[in-house]
Amino acid sequence: MTAMLNGILPVLPTPFTRDGEVDLGAMPGLVRYAIEAGVDGVVFPGFASEVEHLQPQEREDLLAQVVRAAEGHIPIVAGASAETADQVIAHGTVAQALGISWLMIQPPKAIGAGFADVAAFFEPIVNALPEMRIILQNAPAPRGSDLSPATILRIVDQFPQIAYVKEETLPAGPAITSILGDKPDTLLGVIGGGGARYILDEYERGACAAMPALEIAGEHVALDRAWRKGDQKTARDIYVRTLPLLTLQAVYRMRLTKHTMMRRGVLDNAVVRAPTAELDDFATADIDRNLSELGIGETA
Repeated sequence: MTAMLNGILPVLPTPFTRDGEVDLGAMPGLVRYAIEAGVDGVVFPGFASEVEHLQPQEREDLLAQVVRAAEGHIPIVAGASAETADQVIAHGTVAQALGISWLMIQPPKAIGAGFADVAAFFEPIVNALPEMRIILQNAPAPRGSDLSPATILRIVDQFPQIAYVKEETLPAGPAITSILGDKPDTLLGVIGGGGARYILDEYERGACAAMPALEIAGEHVALDRAWRKGDQKTARDIYVRTLPLLTLQAVYRMRLTKHTMMRRGVLDNAVVRAPTAELDDFATADIDRNLSELGIGETA
């Protein structure tokens, strides 16, 4: 039986060379960093991986590197979101061939947010990949469909292969409460998103895990462990210390993640493909001050 998902499951960034090509050789270092930080699993590719700017072969090659580097030590969730069910099935088939059991799928915004359309999208996927377990990602507008809790519950009830929901609409908290308050037995839990900027509220409402970006995985693991031990004070202290950096991460996204991974000595550049706000000298100094306060890297 596939292990349950709990705790901190960061989304791995995609490393690029200085000329913008995928850097396959740098991917294992990111996975090792995650494992050494104590994470409970990793996700690749996702929005934080710049997935929309990767070619199918790049996705496959990078995912294979993740699997090899993880060496079975942690669960891997393969992002399989795409504009058509056939594309999702193709991504899922690659993941299955690599030995991955978990797929995260965001219904495309183009199909709408109604039950009938979302169900019609998922039906061929679950039929083609009956052994895979699915995490339904409910992303906020404008990127996602903002599915209502009622629609999500009907979808989950229709397709028992959907074992988790990653709920990251804004605000996610009330939706998490609604979903968990009326969930079928086949739904194992709800996972928080939003970069862990709302993680304590999500956990208080019953979320079983979080999928932040990678840059402060160790801090997020420490927060998670404190919370699970009932030490809410330590969990909140860590949360308060990390929140200024996460506020900046909401703006600078992958650039901040990669800048931090450079400060940690895991990456040698912060090249991105996705259109993302540039880090000027003031922004870099602000980020570095936050990192210094967390004991990461060098002071600016």
